[in-house]
Amino acid sequence: MNDDQLLRYSRHILLDEIGIEGQERILAAHALVIGAGGLGSPVALLLGAAGVGRLTLVDNDAVDLTNLQRQIAHTTARVGQPKVASAADAVHAINPGVQVDAGQARADAALLDRLVPRATVVLDCTDNYATRHAINAACVRHRVPLVAGAAIRFDGQLTVVDPRDAQSPCYACLFPPDATFEEVQCATMGVFAPMVGIIGAMQAAEALKLVAGVGQSVAGRLLMLDGRNMEWNTLRSQRHAGCPVCGPTAV
Repeated sequence: MNDDQLLRYSRHILLDEIGIEGQERILAAHALVIGAGGLGSPVALLLGAAGVGRLTLVDNDAVDLTNLQRQIAHTTARVGQPKVASAADAVHAINPGVQVDAGQARADAALLDRLVPRATVVLDCTDNYATRHAINAACVRHRVPLVAGAAIRFDGQLTVVDPRDAQSPCYACLFPPDATFEEVQCATMGVFAPMVGIIGAMQAAEALKLVAGVGQSVAGRLLMLDGRNMEWNTLRSQRHAGCPVCGPTAV
């Protein structure tokens, strides 16, 4: 690290759990952030501020006025711009030393198979059930840790999938791909603005912990937040032997 970096990241370096070695690992890391909206905004800003050396942002959407109630990476002046470009500008305004690759695209299987193997950690900040399963499958295939978050109305959830750990369940162990769930999105159901900030900040924290080798991740646990009463509940899970994604007979 140079003198500027030592000063910029000094509050991390002061932490015994991180120190210079941990910050060096953060600087060398590559985070793939899929979704640059409500969750992706705080994720990108926090990872960029913390010094993650390379961020790849993927989102196919453009900034809309309705986003600005909660998507803190975007501004009124950038309405109409691709979200990934807007978020990249926001990250660079905080930390110009971070490399940000902005990809305006849908996260389909082909794109994920190209991007996931290059990443140190993947963060799922999407609001689409099918895309979440595609991201999970790609991370399991390529053995890259995944931090998955979701927020809708006054509810949020967070989990970590770590395919490097033979005991860690994947997203499909918690939510079977063939199960039927009502598709809920902010555009129709609404979302309490701070919820995406809370969950997004926790996603960033889990990603930094994984990268720096700090503490224990929430792998094997689904954390659920009831924002009405600010109460957390935890669902513990194990890898399912019959899981079609991470089980021994998975294709």
